[in-house]
Amino acid sequence: MNSPPADRHERAEERLGTAAVAYREVGSSEAAAANLAWWDADADQYLETHGEFLGEADFLWCPEGLREADLGLLGDVAGRRVLEVGCGSAPCARWLTAQGARTVALDLSAGMLRHAREAAARTGIEVPLVQANAEFLPLAGNTFDAACSAFGALPFVPSVEAVFAEVHRVLRPGAPWVFAVTHPMRWIFPDDPGPAGLTATQPYFDRTPYVEVDGEGSATYVEYHRTLGDYIRALSGAGLELLDLIEPEWPAGHTRVWGQWSPLRGKLFPGTAIFRTRKPG
Repeated sequence: MNSPPADRHERAEERLGTAAVAYREVGSSEAAAANLAWWDADADQYLETHGEFLGEADFLWCPEGLREADLGLLGDVAGRRVLEVGCGSAPCARWLTAQGARTVALDLSAGMLRHAREAAARTGIEVPLVQANAEFLPLAGNTFDAACSAFGALPFVPSVEAVFAEVHRVLRPGAPWVFAVTHPMRWIFPDDPGPAGLTATQPYFDRTPYVEVDGEGSATYVEYHRTLGDYIRALSGAGLELLDLIEPEWPAGHTRVWGQWSPLRGKLFPGTAIFRTRKPG
């Protein structure tokens, strides 16, 4: 699972000279440059903070702790060719490979992929790694039996429609595409795991991107918001069939705070949306 977008890290902000927050439109090239720089700068601290929770060969869908081993959203992956979009340090891809999948893991960040290579050396589980923008997959069409993304790529690209179209292109007929993102309703609340995060302050229908900028106004981090309806329409427009929308409840006894995810907020409203879809066959 890649980092949920609300999980802020001060070291990366300092390294990139982040000076202010803005809400403005950001195109593909600026967003890719900003988020490439962000995740490269943040990779070390991200793994220091979350690496133990994520594991080195485990498939966590979300901060609520749901695992693919328990849910089986991708079905039996043994012998199947599986693509992970926005893999981060690739613990999900290594878990899939350990289950017998022929996995390819893709991410924008060289810093994250460096950690993926180091974890592969430690675990002995090798996964082919591809550095690329999820809007432009450098992969042949109709070659994958499944695709997945756990908080990877989708919140950081201006065109989720482009990503879905690319995923549709590379999947074989009947193949599943399952992805987890921050639940869209979280956009209206401050990124605070405590009581301050229970009061709505941002309009749900305002799709203006959240942008952090340096002293010259250049983007250092970009995050995009879509409503539930936006995701569903984009999936339909790409020719993908929605099978289920999972909104995980906060598990009893789960005490971990991850960015804006916390037991306090989790027991009141969902923090994650998992879309289970497929390319019709």
